Amino acid sequence: MTTTPSGGARPRPKGPRPKHVPQRMCIACRDRSSKRTLTRIVRTPEGPVVIDPTGKRNGRGAYICEKPTCWERALRTDVLANALKTTIESEAADMLRRFAAEMPANNDPMAVTAQEDTNTDE
Repeated sequence: MTTTPSGGARPRPKGPRPKHVPQRMCIACRDRSSKRTLTRIVRTPEGPVVIDPTGKRNGRGAYICEKPTCWERALRTDVLANALKTTIESEAADMLRRFAAEMPANNDPMAVTAQEDTNTDE
């Protein structure tokens, strides 16, 4: 048992502690979310900018959520370059655009309705 500032005993809560979920902020929309739901972009110590699917790579990282508008903003403006404290080379920007285009559009309601339309044609 632990004690309170008044000196009384405070019972410990029963059951296991809830698991700690690391929170990170999207550099584009500034929304906080769990680390696993965001995509980490890393400027490695060697210099190139790469996608880090494990979230554990060495280097300076920035997180982007899966919204297409966030990816567009991060690549259109200097938000990503400022977060990584580097300039984004054209090859890296092209690679990030391809990655963003291949992501499932979970937050885009038009993509869901278009997918449903293709499923009903069967």
